[in-house]
Amino acid sequence: MVKAEFHKLGVIGAGVMGQALIQGLMRKQMVTLKNVWAAAKTEASCEKIRAELGITALTNYNDRLADTDVLLLCVKPNGIKGVLEKLKAGGLKPDTLIISIVAGATIETMENTLATENPVIRAMTNTPCTVGQAMTTICGGTHATQKHLAIAQQIFDAVGICMELDESHFNAVTSLAGSGPAYVFLIMEALADGGVRVGLPREAALKIVSQTLLGAATMVQQSGRHPAALRDDVTTPAGCTIGALLTMEDGKIRSVLARAVEEATKIAGNLGKEKK
Repeated sequence: MVKAEFHKLGVIGAGVMGQALIQGLMRKQMVTLKNVWAAAKTEASCEKIRAELGITALTNYNDRLADTDVLLLCVKPNGIKGVLEKLKAGGLKPDTLIISIVAGATIETMENTLATENPVIRAMTNTPCTVGQAMTTICGGTHATQKHLAIAQQIFDAVGICMELDESHFNAVTSLAGSGPAYVFLIMEALADGGVRVGLPREAALKIVSQTLLGAATMVQQSGRHPAALRDDVTTPAGCTIGALLTMEDGKIRSVLARAVEEATKIAGNLGKEKK
């Protein structure tokens, strides 16, 4: 991957995700207080960002565009069009790299709205970026080079793992990576409830469940083995694990989870479409 360098970063939509990305880049010393700025909708939000991160935060960022090398767009799906139109009219540099984490906003839509030759990269990340464990995929647009992709790669590597993937997969990625933490939280809650049902204090049950899931996920990542093979290692003949697994299968847990991903993928495909 080409070495990535940039001098000034702007983050438009500095909510949970935007602030997490800034904090990750600060931890990796990729940005300093002086070469990053953030934009939010209200002055109250800006004041909070200034207090917590110590960076410049503002509601009107037009005068910042002329010397900004990379713009991270972290707004809600219904706000992306307005932001792009504002960038187009506000003096955006022709070589500023635009990286969007906005669900449903396709590269084609962003490039057509901008009507410029700015390099555009679409990214899908998730909330574990707040603890440095995000899963991010990126895809470059018409004018994005390997150098631009390297910049995006380094930005998202600062908060987790990043991989390049064709945009045709992004609805599926949104359903797995973007929505995935919510599925896991629900599963964690249910397992902890089970622990409480059989006598564990809730705090202990949650600690056991969270560490067990973390350990299991780490085993999959580090061993390179299929989850089914690792599951078989735990499933001894006539043991309690096989009894629990059969109960889960009776509840069609496998198909329910797969169908959930399918449904979320369908919804993700409609996020960027304007309602008529």
